[in-house]
Amino acid sequence: MRVVIQRVTHASVRIAGETAAGIGPGMLLLVGIAPEDSMEDIDYICRKIISLRIFNDAKGVMNLDIRTVNGECLAVSQFTLFADTRKGNRPFYGGAAGPEKAAPLYKRFVEHLQTLLGRSVPSGTFGADMQVELCNDGPVTILLDSKAREVEKH
Repeated sequence: MRVVIQRVTHASVRIAGETAAGIGPGMLLLVGIAPEDSMEDIDYICRKIISLRIFNDAKGVMNLDIRTVNGECLAVSQFTLFADTRKGNRPFYGGAAGPEKAAPLYKRFVEHLQTLLGRSVPSGTFGADMQVELCNDGPVTILLDSKAREVEKH
């Protein structure tokens, strides 16, 4: 699972010209799911999202997490995060899970994040043609990859 996190002052997603979801200050989450992803990947990514200290404290230092600043999260499915551009000029998306696997995992991701965050997480519609608007704050943009995590040593 890959998630691009953008710290935003506001973000929204439009579908067919209508605003489907929007947030104020917080995080825009672009979520890509691989065929081998599981609930373990979802849990790792969600816990990382809510724990990242990327919001400024009173001294202007990125030292606060999303819950501390009462920020919001907007989730948008993004299979293109698994684009393979090594050969040719047309990206290959074979590293992304197909809709039959990705759609339920994306739903579980949003539900799990809501549980851990303790509030609603608005989202785009899986598989829809969406237009995302945002104001990146900082700018702060971070990539999380559940397969690139450090394994805890016991």
